[in-house]
Amino acid sequence: MTQLPSTDDRPSLLLVDDDETFRRVLSKALTKRGFNVSVAHDVDAALLVAEENAPEYAVVDLKMPGPSGLVLVKRLKELDQETRIVMLTGFASIATAVEAIKLGATHYLAKPVDADQIIAAFEREGGDAEAEVTTQPLSVDRLEWEHIQRVLAEHQGNISATARALKMHRRTLQRKLGKHPVRE
Repeated sequence: MTQLPSTDDRPSLLLVDDDETFRRVLSKALTKRGFNVSVAHDVDAALLVAEENAPEYAVVDLKMPGPSGLVLVKRLKELDQETRIVMLTGFASIATAVEAIKLGATHYLAKPVDADQIIAAFEREGGDAEAEVTTQPLSVDRLEWEHIQRVLAEHQGNISATARALKMHRRTLQRKLGKHPVRE
């Protein structure tokens, strides 16, 4: 039987997700794969952990109560440029994927994902020139979702400022954001 290295020898990994069940299951799986896992349920809790000891790896959910995971990606990179970060989301959009990568994320994955997919994403060094290119244009609903996400990112996740920029009532915007994105 292969013996795992002591926790001091394992690479440190910060797992940040507001879904308690997902966090617990993924933490256990990543621990079994040789990581010393610390967990947090939101950006503020994650920063307390990271500022004490910057992690070598981080798995960050995009949408959580309070600031978005994009804020955490930026801050983790400020703490340690070498931290490898995978952004997870159940609300994938082109705008947030681009912003996550610009801020320093290694990769961006849409949920559901498993530990092996996350580890593979950590190991990626570049883009995939063989990625499938679709010939189908986005639907009007998907274009609206993407546009809202881009404007929201431009306003650092501020709903009120985004609603003003879109000339939309704040409650209408919140309703649209509460819906899952249109699948293509």
